[in-house]
Amino acid sequence: MWTSNRRASAAHRGPSKSAVAVALLACVALSACTAADSPAPASTSPRPAAAPLPEAGELEPGTYLVTGFTVPFEITVPGGWESGGWFLFKSISEEAGVAVNFQVPGYVPTDACSWKGAIAEVGPSTEAFAAAMAAQTSTVTTPPVEVMVGGIPGLEFDHAVESDVDINDCDERKICLHSDSADNCARWHSLVTEHETYRVVDLNGERAVMAVLDSGTVPASLTDEARTVFDSIEFAPDE
Repeated sequence: MWTSNRRASAAHRGPSKSAVAVALLACVALSACTAADSPAPASTSPRPAAAPLPEAGELEPGTYLVTGFTVPFEITVPGGWESGGWFLFKSISEEAGVAVNFQVPGYVPTDACSWKGAIAEVGPSTEAFAAAMAAQTSTVTTPPVEVMVGGIPGLEFDHAVESDVDINDCDERKICLHSDSADNCARWHSLVTEHETYRVVDLNGERAVMAVLDSGTVPASLTDEARTVFDSIEFAPDE
């Protein structure tokens, strides 16, 4: 697809009403009473630093730091996920699984099927990228909506292959989504059943594109897991 705690209790008899009244009067007269009986504030410790995301290999469950964008971000994965450097994935077969990817594309083909010679540069804004993806033929896109992505405002939309597209009729048998140059396709689908949810943000002038992908037939639980990983992205984590 991609080359019971149990709380102990004891019966007891409560103090008499007169004893309670005496105790309350004593506390009013002696302000130190409340202070002496107050619990100590809970201690806070700094959050452990996230490990850098490896370029490849299986990942231990945990939070990882990704530094490929102008602004770094953290992402959290459960067990069974792997790193591909610019993407994370979890497979259930050679042609089925989920992934979360992050890129900085500057080009979008006008036709995702007949894409050779049709990859055009798009403007630097998040709106320009969303508009180019919506205008792309051979694919369908939902209208973009405003969202917060890891603390930063951005746009979100869904993107999928049109139902009547035969990938065998497409250039190099690829559905080309976007690229980092006009000369080649950097991001494509190899199956017409693949679809993604995109989130696009502006990071101090750099347009960052992230997506969560379903490929093939995957259980709803795995789709939900991938979405949870996608939602865990937090930009500029506190030191």
